[in-house]
Amino acid sequence: MWSEQLSNGKVKFIERYTDPLTLKLHRVSCTMVKDTNSTRKQAQAILAEKIEQKLEKISMSAAVRKEKLRLDQLCAMYNTFQKTARAPSTYSRNLHACNSLCRILGEDTLVSQLTAGYVNEKLAEQNEAVGTTNERITRFKALIRWGYENDYIADVAWINKIRKEKDIKKKEKLEDKYLEREELQTLLNNLTVPRWRMLASFAALSGLRVGEIIALHDSDVNLDKRIISVTKNYDSNNKVIGYTKTSCSYREVYIQDELLTLCRQIRFFIKKEQLLTGVRSPLFIPDVSGDHVHYWAYNKCLKETAHRVLNKDVEITTHVLRHTHVALMAEQLVPLEVISRRIGHADSKVTREIYFHITKKMRERDNQLIRNVKIL
Repeated sequence: MWSEQLSNGKVKFIERYTDPLTLKLHRVSCTMVKDTNSTRKQAQAILAEKIEQKLEKISMSAAVRKEKLRLDQLCAMYNTFQKTARAPSTYSRNLHACNSLCRILGEDTLVSQLTAGYVNEKLAEQNEAVGTTNERITRFKALIRWGYENDYIADVAWINKIRKEKDIKKKEKLEDKYLEREELQTLLNNLTVPRWRMLASFAALSGLRVGEIIALHDSDVNLDKRIISVTKNYDSNNKVIGYTKTSCSYREVYIQDELLTLCRQIRFFIKKEQLLTGVRSPLFIPDVSGDHVHYWAYNKCLKETAHRVLNKDVEITTHVLRHTHVALMAEQLVPLEVISRRIGHADSKVTREIYFHITKKMRERDNQLIRNVKIL
């Protein structure tokens, strides 16, 4: 350590350290009021701490200290990466998931000491629903794999021992993921708010996610070419427009006759409303103020109306309308590949399950029709 006199009378103390990755010399410094034995000791302690912080940062990046990495440190680095590399909604979801994992597994737990047995035991102690536990396992494995891929963790083979439980309850309720045609008609007829009725009808006829619909500009809906261009998504939690959920979600959706009629009705309704209010908006379905519609108000209305008029024990959400689109398209014998491209799925387990469930019901119906037929 050495010192340099500054023009203002104070003293700058300087120390060098070597970057272990590049072997280059770097400096750290601190300024004291004067140069005495006491201030030199203070400066030495300050510089030593600064160097330690610098080296720790380098070491973490180079995975030099894998054995000392705590779970909260891994989560912090993972969340920093997610904030810039993922959509705000994904970042927010994973941030909360990491916070929960730190609470359950212990934020000070050394990642290198984690075992499948420990994780399974801690998750079991929460006594949560199978679906919730399975979701935590999914997020935990994603976190650990990210750590491994970025050289923060030496080995992750043990996470394969952590397995999800079969959610029997979830499988039994496949039919609750979509509405039958009559149920859909009943729901739409009982939505008394015109904007919500049009939004729900558009979702059922197009298969778009609700965030994709809310984000649509009027220019995205080309009635002459009968094409809806899906290029963005509205994040209702963070109130921002972002990119679509996956690369396959960037798509052009064909406007069939029923949807064409609805789109014209929506445009007429919005233009009439804007003439009365004097508000202009580039959005396809804006709220009365011209801004994005309030997702939570729409979802609340949908749930309450469905609970009132449909004989179902489960909540009907906006995503059920998307699954309903899949089911009704399957009933019309539209191939699975065509439906998947239309709704922006490269490969969706739920889409396949609904599709094969519907087609199986249709085959059973056909078999019932000819069961007692006598030809000879």
